[in-house]
Amino acid sequence: MYLSWIIPAYNEERRIERAIREVDAYLRSRNFPGGYEIIVSNSASRDRTADIVLGLMREFPRLRLTEVVNLGKGLAVRHGMRAAAGEIRLFADSDNSTPPHYFDAMRPLFTEGCDVVISSRDSKDAPGASRDVKEPWYRELLANLGNIVIQTLGIWGIWDTQNGFKAFSARAAESIFSRTHIYGWAFDVEVLILARRLGYRVGVIPVHWRHDPDSRLTAGVYLEVLRDVFRVRWNLLVGRYPAP
Repeated sequence: MYLSWIIPAYNEERRIERAIREVDAYLRSRNFPGGYEIIVSNSASRDRTADIVLGLMREFPRLRLTEVVNLGKGLAVRHGMRAAAGEIRLFADSDNSTPPHYFDAMRPLFTEGCDVVISSRDSKDAPGASRDVKEPWYRELLANLGNIVIQTLGIWGIWDTQNGFKAFSARAAESIFSRTHIYGWAFDVEVLILARRLGYRVGVIPVHWRHDPDSRLTAGVYLEVLRDVFRVRWNLLVGRYPAP
């Protein structure tokens, strides 16, 4: 199988059907050799998310549902990555704020030798990147403070670690996600640190990010990311990440 498309989900009954339909339409239009699968990694949603996905599986035979305990988005992504069968494994947020067609820009980077390709909304590391809505001042402030810390952990040159649209070769996915410990919002930082430590080449593409008015990101989420970034730093200091 060529591509596994993973959608982490928690209480997404309002958005999950639209996301699946948009992703499947894109994937069918590309006719990838080897085919594809769509995996919804459901974090014990308390609404109708699972029921909706199960109902859609009759219409979309390449759609799968996996269940995982609700410990955070990072665990849902980890679970989906390790359940996937694709040569390339991509996770994308359920709001499709980064439209699916941006995978077209990722594919050549895998051919050129990258094992991890991420998307960026920040023109500092991806010229041409943009957002359709400017972030509130407090988000920009917290994001910049967090990035100063993140850069010191060994992710120099990556200014947008948090955009929810990242792809991995099968070998990188298996190696990286078998070592992760952070299951909250800062799991992206841990994943990128591990990618660098394990010697994987990381590529970056620019995207135009569409704001979702139903976004769940709050100031508290940014503070949680900062807390977990320090947890990653501690894990590095005490040697919690196995060597390659």
